[in-house]
Amino acid sequence: MVIYLDRISQSFKKSTQNITKRIIVCAGTGCVANGSLKIFKSFISTAEELGINLCVELKEENVGTFISKSGCQGFCQKGPLINILPDKILYTKVKIDDVKEILKKTVMSNELIDRLCYNDDSKVCKGQSEISFYKKQHRMVIRRCGVVDPENIKEYISDGGYKAAEKACTKMSDKEICQAILSSGLRGRGGGGFLTGKKWDLSRSNVAPRKYVICNGDEGDPGAFMDRSVMEGDPHSIIEGMIIAAKATGADEGYVYVRTEYALAVERMKKAVKDATDMGVLGEDMFGSGCDFTLHVMEGAGAFVCGEETALIASIEGKRGMPSPKPPFPAQSGLWNKPTTINNVETLATVPLIINYGSSAFKNVGTELSPGTKTFALTGHVLNTGLIEVPLGSTLRQIIFDVSGGVTDEKGDVKNDNFKAVQIGGPSGGCLTKEHLDIPLDFDSLKKVGAMIGSGGLVVMNKNTCMVKVAKFFMQFTQNESCGKCVLCREGTRQMLLMLKDITEGKADENTIPLLEKLAKAVNIGSLCGLGKTAPNPVLSTLKYFRGEYEAHVNEKKCLAGECKGLINYEITDKCIGCALCLIKCPVKAISGYRGKKHKIDNLKCIKCGICVDSCRFNAVK
Repeated sequence: MVIYLDRISQSFKKSTQNITKRIIVCAGTGCVANGSLKIFKSFISTAEELGINLCVELKEENVGTFISKSGCQGFCQKGPLINILPDKILYTKVKIDDVKEILKKTVMSNELIDRLCYNDDSKVCKGQSEISFYKKQHRMVIRRCGVVDPENIKEYISDGGYKAAEKACTKMSDKEICQAILSSGLRGRGGGGFLTGKKWDLSRSNVAPRKYVICNGDEGDPGAFMDRSVMEGDPHSIIEGMIIAAKATGADEGYVYVRTEYALAVERMKKAVKDATDMGVLGEDMFGSGCDFTLHVMEGAGAFVCGEETALIASIEGKRGMPSPKPPFPAQSGLWNKPTTINNVETLATVPLIINYGSSAFKNVGTELSPGTKTFALTGHVLNTGLIEVPLGSTLRQIIFDVSGGVTDEKGDVKNDNFKAVQIGGPSGGCLTKEHLDIPLDFDSLKKVGAMIGSGGLVVMNKNTCMVKVAKFFMQFTQNESCGKCVLCREGTRQMLLMLKDITEGKADENTIPLLEKLAKAVNIGSLCGLGKTAPNPVLSTLKYFRGEYEAHVNEKKCLAGECKGLINYEITDKCIGCALCLIKCPVKAISGYRGKKHKIDNLKCIKCGICVDSCRFNAVK
């Protein structure tokens, strides 16, 4: 079927010609959780009450103000977010009570409401162009997220969408597409960093009656939401990337594999696939080229191991999601033993950019061996958390102190000298310290220091963080998520977790740390898949850079950060006046003494709940 993208684009633009203002309500998962959909409905009802002509669906006859939803706008900590165009105004932490004021002052009278604007170093910022968080990014993959309506295929097309797919299907051969992607230097954004063009060419060169393309949307790292945000905010870019991958490899069927916990991503991906199929962009004879491509959206059951490509394939086939030895690689024998190309969400969303603008333009961003940009989910002890995109090769210093606004203390105040470490790459990654702040974040530089980009999670930690507890947290996660197929991963991660628990509870001895390190290296070498091989990384990296904390836990029975309850011993000082308030509130009767005299704590009975500290008005409990 021949699709005239220009006509669709012109039709959409014509429907907006009489729209004077556009209100964009962030409908990414974070803002939705904070009530943005209720705010959206409030705008509609309040506009009707005020007599404002507010339309929710674009038609040529519409005049006045248009309201729409968007995907994640990135500034998650400041949501719900409202964008107002063409004024380029960004309002943060909007509540339902603010809706009437926005409509009256900003929509009707073009007034800026200062209290709803973000303050950057005490300066009122009108919009994204004035906010450091946005100014210091380089948005390519997520440039549409937070701007276009993810559920409107016509708006995607009006922004140049599906032009790259049309070009690939009608003007390029499979070999030319593979060569263009290979020349661009695009590397897989799922963590492995394998050359995408090489992967595609391997599948292309394998002759088979049937081939498949799979989008790996099974993002499961704690604190990671990059792929989720792209699926929610710009689903058609993923579909377009898959169409190009299908033409390049000779595939005629594909699957978008999304974990079922990502309900909004599943909903929007399904709608995008249906809309693209109904419009003729997907399906038979795409763009009149003779190429056929059918696409399905499949929900995964939420197993972290299904992020590994062979386990993911097993899951699609209806089997238990467990990894298989390689070779054969999926490009040789994958889904139902047919050549299969698997890429993650961000990789596929990058592909149309390369086809549209060329390999050379893509290589102008990033580093020579790691070109392009990378999205990161920034969380932890930083001023501004959220979704960011920066050129590969950017440093941690730039991301933490420039983009995110700096490191915070327990009260949320910026204290940059409080930086301790950052966990990069989730449970598969490693821990980086002050000495790594200026290392370029690219695939090769991080490998040299025992870390990896992974899918793109960044958890920043201040000096009040116990690194042994951090390692235990990630080990608990990987141990829970182990599929149990190989002994080293199944039993090794369990034993490592038990040793970490002993360390944090004061039960470890001088043999624990050497044994933990030895076992971690064995699990790393002998596990079958990437989950097991990388599971020890948080332990090995924290042992390397924070060994002193481990030794203090074992030798001194002391947690330097004061976070491990099992190593806390409370003491009542001479400040105690014997008011007996702590004695009354202690749930296990670990405190004894007479009124008017200094009390005592029996640390054998004490459960480290801290209620004595909280209840003491004289700061007598330390």
